[in-house]
Amino acid sequence: MIETRREKAIELFKQGYNCAQAVFAAYADLYDIPEDLAFKIPASFGAGVGRMREVCGCVSGMALIAGLETGATEGTDHDSKAHNYAVVQEMAKIFRERGGGSIVCRELLGLKKPEGSSVPSERTQEYYRKRPCAELVGIACDIIEETFEINKRPLA
Repeated sequence: MIETRREKAIELFKQGYNCAQAVFAAYADLYDIPEDLAFKIPASFGAGVGRMREVCGCVSGMALIAGLETGATEGTDHDSKAHNYAVVQEMAKIFRERGGGSIVCRELLGLKKPEGSSVPSERTQEYYRKRPCAELVGIACDIIEETFEINKRPLA
């Protein structure tokens, strides 16, 4: 039985959702985001944005939640923008410290360059064994919950 959002996110990842989807969707109910949108909104951010192996999808998922929590709603609200950016930068710093020294997907996976394909990897036992992604999903959730005290909010 899944009891935490962290567990929910890891389970979503293991069901085949990308890292960004897993992180974002685990919290979407808190913002009244329907399940289909919870998977569509972060869909393009998986595997380092469109499988280009750039910014880790877990970090993108964290940033999306940070936007829901602290994002500016007025284009001229520079103070709110600055606050949101500071929150995202701090979350990314913590992710670097806990998750392997980087926020870049290919570096976290130990790849020298992007794989050059848009086709997602097959999810096999070998895939899960050799990649840190499920662990990174969990780390991203820990950071979200610490930053926004979400662990005090019940799992739906």
